[in-house]
Amino acid sequence: MTGTDKRRALVTGGNRGIGRAIAEGLVKAGLDVTIGVRDVAGSRAVADEIEAGVVACDLAGPDDALPDAGAFDVLVNNAGVLFDAPILSPEARFDEVMAVMLRGPYLLIRRAVPDMTARGYGRVVNLSSDWGSFSEGLDGPGAYGVAKAALNALTLAASREAGAGVKINAMCPGWVRTRMGGAAAARSPAEGAETALWLATLPADGPTGGFFRDRAPLGW
Repeated sequence: MTGTDKRRALVTGGNRGIGRAIAEGLVKAGLDVTIGVRDVAGSRAVADEIEAGVVACDLAGPDDALPDAGAFDVLVNNAGVLFDAPILSPEARFDEVMAVMLRGPYLLIRRAVPDMTARGYGRVVNLSSDWGSFSEGLDGPGAYGVAKAALNALTLAASREAGAGVKINAMCPGWVRTRMGGAAAARSPAEGAETALWLATLPADGPTGGFFRDRAPLGW
């Protein structure tokens, strides 16, 4: 597609790390990309650099702090938070973690999918983690793993209600060198973004309702 016929994509947390790599990759793939961020003014330079738009998106805020996801053909729920504290302690900040990594994505999906279904095309990619996988021990620290496990469940449930042409999948980027992952991580942001880019641009016969790492199925 070219010009005004470009597919439109929204990437939450697209101003840095894996989110930025996903946004850059989608721009290079020919999509009209918007990054959703809490600080629009502070992220405008990044958006200009990667040739993307920018919109306010506070996943932990009130419902009206979220953008109109129905305008987009591709939704990438990338934004996340990690507090390494026992889940039963106040320092786990359970409500904030669940808002950013479950409730916010849920609201965006709920707003996006009806319009995607009406257009007969949609791709939703939820950035999850093997730390939220029961099959791999649910090893995520604090509330992080619980939120990712719930996001996986949301992925599967939402995929069953989405209309024809709409694909909803989750993926694990692996251990990536970001502010969250740290400098010792094995993968670059571009490597972490690769499976998300694949899922965001799936062909009509691509999978839906799955959980992937390196384009291969990962156990729930």
